[in-house]
Amino acid sequence: MDDHVIFAGEALNAVEAALLQPIRDKRFYMACLDLEGRDCLVVGAGPIGLEKIEGLLDARANVTVVSPAAIPAVQALPLTWVQREYAPGDLEGRFLVIAATNFPAVNRQVYADAELRSMLCNVADVPELCNFILPAVLRRDPIAIGISTGGASPALAQRIRRDIESVIGPEHQQLAHELRRLRPWAKKNFATYEDRKVFFQRAVEKALG
Repeated sequence: MDDHVIFAGEALNAVEAALLQPIRDKRFYMACLDLEGRDCLVVGAGPIGLEKIEGLLDARANVTVVSPAAIPAVQALPLTWVQREYAPGDLEGRFLVIAATNFPAVNRQVYADAELRSMLCNVADVPELCNFILPAVLRRDPIAIGISTGGASPALAQRIRRDIESVIGPEHQQLAHELRRLRPWAKKNFATYEDRKVFFQRAVEKALG
């Protein structure tokens, strides 16, 4: 018996099914990037570009935007806007690049140029053209929790983020600040990493139960 692809209660027709190519699951190395003071490039200045730009600025990156046009909300932000089409030379000296245009050919070119330079590159909504992806983030400074579905579904990642919002409260924030203040003391008074690890684990258990 043949398998059938079902979506929203209806079988996809043969043409639609043929367009669905198998997508290999990727396993990403989860990391937090320190972008403060680093030069980052965004290609595209529409609503999607705005979302990416705001995230970079929140991380205190130096942002340059390349785009022939920019929506007013982008123009109002503290960034450098290069008002023209993208060129490969725009990548020189950048730490990372995000492509967020409405033109697939431009996005593919940005990715190809970034790969040649071994740069970090994210193409909005095209996981196969990314060597890093952007998780849904829940922030309770200094706590930041990233939720990723490996590029499978940003909508699902956002839903999971909302589901766990109520779990992280002021007590977690306060404890994080207190533990940060204790780090220099712990390094001075505990000789090994393992000793410090046990100390902080006990401190967390005592505070949160």
